[in-house]
Amino acid sequence: MELNVLSTYETALRVRAQRNEVLAANIANADTPGYRARDIDFRSALTHAQGDSLSMSTTSELHRQSWGQAAGRQADAVYRVPTQPTLDGNTVETDVEQAQFAENALQYRVALSFIDSQIRSIRYALKGGD
Repeated sequence: MELNVLSTYETALRVRAQRNEVLAANIANADTPGYRARDIDFRSALTHAQGDSLSMSTTSELHRQSWGQAAGRQADAVYRVPTQPTLDGNTVETDVEQAQFAENALQYRVALSFIDSQIRSIRYALKGGD
């Protein structure tokens, strides 16, 4: 097993966590007039996060330091195109957001389980299988 695999899954966990934040914000703003739902394309974000193409900078020391800024990489959230826009300009579709959140949370747990199993295998090998 290569350490590169663990690095890839670590990056995947970070992108999934960021996507959960974006989806949770969408759900929280379901009744906010004019709020535009956003999402992160996981595959694109993972590709960018593994490269050096994304870096965040702050213009003020008061800006919130998120995990992406601390790591120097953060995916861009894009506006979601609604299937049924509302009259007040809100583009959040609660059922879609909840389904996306649940699927993303499941994928997060899968990646976490994979990392855990790899670490257990390494521990087992280091201990000599006692």
